Amino acid sequence: MEPSPQPSSWRAWTWVPSLYFCQAIPYVAVVALSVPMYKQLGVSNAEITFYTGWLYLPWVFKGLWSPLVDRYRTKRLWVWSLQFFLGAGLAAVALSVPGPDFFRWTLALFWLLAFASATHDIAADGFYLLALPPHQQAAFVGVRSTFYRLANLAGQGGLVYLAGALEESTGSVRTAWAWVFVPPAVLVAVAGLYHALTLPKPPGDQPTRVVASASGDWLATFRTFFARPGIGIILAFLLLYRLGESQLVALARLFLLDERGDGGLGLTTKDVGLLYGTYGVAALTIGGILGGLAIARWGLRRVLWPMLACMHVPNLAYVWLAAAQPASNGLIGAAVVVEQAGYGFGFTAYMVYMMLVADGPHKTAHYALCTGFMAAGMMLPSLPSGWLQEQMGYPWFFVWVCLACLPSVLVIPLLKVDPAFGKKA
Repeated sequence: MEPSPQPSSWRAWTWVPSLYFCQAIPYVAVVALSVPMYKQLGVSNAEITFYTGWLYLPWVFKGLWSPLVDRYRTKRLWVWSLQFFLGAGLAAVALSVPGPDFFRWTLALFWLLAFASATHDIAADGFYLLALPPHQQAAFVGVRSTFYRLANLAGQGGLVYLAGALEESTGSVRTAWAWVFVPPAVLVAVAGLYHALTLPKPPGDQPTRVVASASGDWLATFRTFFARPGIGIILAFLLLYRLGESQLVALARLFLLDERGDGGLGLTTKDVGLLYGTYGVAALTIGGILGGLAIARWGLRRVLWPMLACMHVPNLAYVWLAAAQPASNGLIGAAVVVEQAGYGFGFTAYMVYMMLVADGPHKTAHYALCTGFMAAGMMLPSLPSGWLQEQMGYPWFFVWVCLACLPSVLVIPLLKVDPAFGKKA
């Protein structure tokens, strides 16, 4: 019997970019758009960070229900049907914003969107592995990452800027933010139709059989992960490396939007979309690219300390912003770009370290567990961050953010990293 022909690279271009662009859209809506929307609708910082912080939870625990995606129906069906559901959910948010009790209803819808988006991540990543041979998987890693980042730019930059423009033209914050959720709702729903018609049907995309040992094998992946040597240090690194950054990210846009009398910078929604959502995300992306090149050149172990410094030292820019409250958007944008570029550069070490931890016979499952701890490392510190800011004020809160680097400084000397890991041969 002749082997089935390998899919061409041209065919992959018809679905990989659209799949990963759409993978990011609901995540951006839940995590990024919700924060400035609630701020402009009068919700307090403490409530915003506490309630939106919990929205990370489905991404923390998505590995627990990933076997269900394997066992029921095909990844292809999961992908396009979830996109229809996500489009409907985003449309429901748009309808709920102008209504009474908007906070409760939109928050409930964001929870549904977060769960569906995390499940879509599982299906999309699994489909990618099944639909492409290994050499094409490697070749398209940069493509999928690029289009995921473009979606972040479109959401955090373009949609937030659109919200600001609509606030000015309509004179109604609620109307403006309701309309902001319409374009992503239509886009994701149309993508569902497009993918239902165009996604390939790889022979391996079939439900897995449930055998007697399935639950035992599933539990074995957890046992082997938590039984590895030095697991306590590994988990400490995964949870603490971004301890400061996770709190800064939760408050950065609120700080930019808050009135100067309240300690903020008093920017408009359009300004935040441009400075933080566009220039900032672009700097984050460039920093990540440079970080990858640095690790490929010198290896993870050699650049770990410089990357830790690049992750945390630029946070001092926010201490200066809070203390000086400059009126120049150019200075504010420069500070945001410096901090985000440092974050992108330093975060590369975190991503590569997760690959090191996951390396082995259960690579996919162990990497999923690592990403769960990554999400927990963002969620848990962000929950009380708004309350802390309200108690301390912005200047001292950002000083606290800088001091939050100290736990990771203590953990890094205890890490065991092969000097050659990540280094290009």
